[in-house]
Amino acid sequence: MPAVADPTALPSPPTANVPPAFHLLAKPSGSTCNIDCTYCFFLSKESLYPNDKHRMSEATLEAYLRQLLESHRTPQVTVAWQGGEPTLMKLEFFRRAVELVEKLRHPGQTVQHTFQTNGLLLDDDWCAFFKQHNFLVGLSVDGPRELHDTYRVDRRGQGTFDLVMRGWRYLRKHEVDFNILCTVNAANQQHGRTVYRFFRDELGAAWVQFIPIIERATEQTIQIANKGWSEQPGRKRLLYTQTGNLVTERTVGAEQYGRFLIDIFEEWVRRDVGHVYVQLFDVTLEAFFGRHLLCIHAPTCGYGPALEHNGDLYACDHFVEPKYKLGNIHQTHMLELVASPAQRKFGQDKRDTLTAQCRGCKVLNWCNGGCPKDRFALSRDGEPGQNYLCPGLELFFTHTGPTFNVMVQLLRQSRPPADVMAWVAEQDTKRGAYQPCPCGSGKKFRFCHGDKAPGSPFSGVDRTTQSGDTAPPR
Repeated sequence: MPAVADPTALPSPPTANVPPAFHLLAKPSGSTCNIDCTYCFFLSKESLYPNDKHRMSEATLEAYLRQLLESHRTPQVTVAWQGGEPTLMKLEFFRRAVELVEKLRHPGQTVQHTFQTNGLLLDDDWCAFFKQHNFLVGLSVDGPRELHDTYRVDRRGQGTFDLVMRGWRYLRKHEVDFNILCTVNAANQQHGRTVYRFFRDELGAAWVQFIPIIERATEQTIQIANKGWSEQPGRKRLLYTQTGNLVTERTVGAEQYGRFLIDIFEEWVRRDVGHVYVQLFDVTLEAFFGRHLLCIHAPTCGYGPALEHNGDLYACDHFVEPKYKLGNIHQTHMLELVASPAQRKFGQDKRDTLTAQCRGCKVLNWCNGGCPKDRFALSRDGEPGQNYLCPGLELFFTHTGPTFNVMVQLLRQSRPPADVMAWVAEQDTKRGAYQPCPCGSGKKFRFCHGDKAPGSPFSGVDRTTQSGDTAPPR
């Protein structure tokens, strides 16, 4: 359906020197959420709008969708909803959003709807809607119950695992396409393979994304930060900003993050290539061909802005703070804001502020210094601006590089990357069952990533719903 003219719309900005596409995260309920995850510093962003209801209006919704569709010169546009918790906006808001997309999209444009949720409010109505409109739903889960419930709690401090699994059952019941978003934190960092197997075997997930928890603090704020980001009796909520070179007790260990990923990689490369898609593994393979599909490990960034409920646009979802506010889409077209000198500098600084250690690193082409939000450590030479995760990232890219190179050669021979599993099996035969496991754990291969690998020490999913109905089969 052709776009409908709107006399109140802002004039379109010039198209010279602007990106053909970008990935905007819209937060229709702001940072408001119906749970109280201990590590979630996004909760503190409510203090940016202290007297606001944190709900996107019809006018902002229409301005957002109109400008997003106008801004793209690529045939596919992603409408991405995040939070906070977007289900707090109620289903009718998103029915209206889909109607507006159909009204406003240009000839030849196709739209992919994505939706990140904690799953607590999902039911038949939500999931029937997602299925009808081909939404891709991201479900936030941190692993089995004992790991998930460590930090993902409600406002009474109670774990949310059972409620999330109820939402997962509705997604499966309605055959909604879903993926898992898992944070890597102090509670689950020693259990990479166990967490991965839980998602693969218990939840039937075919696409998984791992996000490291890194909560920065200063000497003045570290004690408060360690208590979490929710409101505390007798004190004002602390606004989280990307400052300080200390980290909270919940933060993943720098080297342990790499070991977590390697533990999963050694499982995946033996059994699941071509069947389960792990975001970091996919984008690393693409990077071998010079295609950088994830901002974190691309040479530059700046094409992933975040839209607040009132139309304020920020440079990035991790930089929703006054210093990085680009403007408001009711006053300035979003494309003009995304293409602004301030935003271009924000993105180019990712490359231009690399430390000497990074510039001379053998894995620079795949890592590219990681996310700027995490560059608060000192390099080996004492230079500020090194990525906190550098020890883990260097370990991961160095360890997996030879195997990715095999996949590259397979692709160049017009063979599927999944054929790497046969190559790995051959290497395992040459190694022998009682030699050290290649993951670096120090354990014998057979009892680590071999055929006698230990099972999970954690509980699984109750296969029935609260009403007694059997959950959908895996």
